[in-house]
Amino acid sequence: HVRKYLLVGATLITFTAITVFLSYVNFGTMKANVAVAMLVATFKAALVAAIFMHLSNEKRLIYRILVFTAFFVLGLFFLTYLAWYDPVTR
Repeated sequence: HVRKYLLVGATLITFTAITVFLSYVNFGTMKANVAVAMLVATFKAALVAAIFMHLSNEKRLIYRILVFTAFFVLGLFFLTYLAWYDPVTR
């Protein structure tokens, strides 16, 4: 079990370095920069949730709660999008 945790830790450190590297890269627009950052952050969060929080071994109830949480987070992302690009004031 320890080897798996060390591999996941090394992967997280590697992706943290990738995140820092990508912060200096301009992908053309702010939307693209945020999308790339969110993609890397989502991968790291999923890895932490699956391995360190032991969600990969849990029962159905945990997955139901996780799906609800993901739905809630996507709703908050949508509200942030509406705050940035308010169609009423355009």
